[in-house]
Amino acid sequence: MTAHDHQHGDPHGHPHGRPFAPAVALNLAVVAAEAAAGVLAGSLALIADAAHNLADVGSLLLAWSADGLARRAPSPQRTYGFGRATILAALVNAVLLFTIVGGLMLEAVQRFRDPPPAADGTIVMLVAALALAVNAVSAWLLARDRHRDLNVRAAFQHMVADAAVSAAVIIVGAILVLTGWRWVDPLASLLLAVGIGVSGWRLLHASFHLAIDGVPQHIDRAGVEAYLRGIAGVSGLHDLHIWALSTTRVALTAHLVMPAGAPDDAFLDRLAGDLAEQFGIAHATIQVERGDGPECRLACDGEPHGAAPVAAVHLG
Repeated sequence: MTAHDHQHGDPHGHPHGRPFAPAVALNLAVVAAEAAAGVLAGSLALIADAAHNLADVGSLLLAWSADGLARRAPSPQRTYGFGRATILAALVNAVLLFTIVGGLMLEAVQRFRDPPPAADGTIVMLVAALALAVNAVSAWLLARDRHRDLNVRAAFQHMVADAAVSAAVIIVGAILVLTGWRWVDPLASLLLAVGIGVSGWRLLHASFHLAIDGVPQHIDRAGVEAYLRGIAGVSGLHDLHIWALSTTRVALTAHLVMPAGAPDDAFLDRLAGDLAEQFGIAHATIQVERGDGPECRLACDGEPHGAAPVAAVHLG
């Protein structure tokens, strides 16, 4: 018996028209401007910002590619499609952030030991202000989808981090103009690297959690279990699993013990709709058992259900 939660539009639940292209173009322009100005002004902070922006171009391209893969239809060999590519992209982005942090911290420490001539603060401020504007626009373009897609959230966090870095670099430029202190530039770079590392750690934790099939953070597992146990005719529940098919699509499997047997299609349609609307789970597979046979081989929560499988019910 099969019931479907009918949804129109993108079958994978991905919003259309994500503005990766303009964000990539804007950030490439900023990278070129900051790199040239950083060398000209002798500013490590400006070069660090350029490097961070370049990494973000890579992360945007990665997120863009993963988003495209997630839209591809499943195949006989990849029955869930390519949705996991979005999770892997977020994980790679987190690792990339830590690579940047390591390089920036190493260069900052070296500059503390052998401070170069003071950077040109005016150039630093002007170019950093341009970068701040571009990063803010890029973040705004991605902001709409960040709460429902970890992949987009990763790209969004990169843009927000870049905006913060650019704002800090503007302050560094102002200090250089007013004081000429040579140590300000490497100190700012070191502090910025620490801030980027904190953001990267959060992203790494969230993406790794999904990569090992953890319950997505926005899913109330206890609420899902309570809902399923509270369904009329259900006397037991076991083997409940909830995991992410992609950064936007959630799957569920569960065994329901229903002594009266498998319900009709109308019941299954309501169940599919409730799981999608109340919990954001659009792909559910339910096995119904009468409970009058041997104990289910997959029962692992200690409940004494029987397990003669009557129907494997797919929802989603």
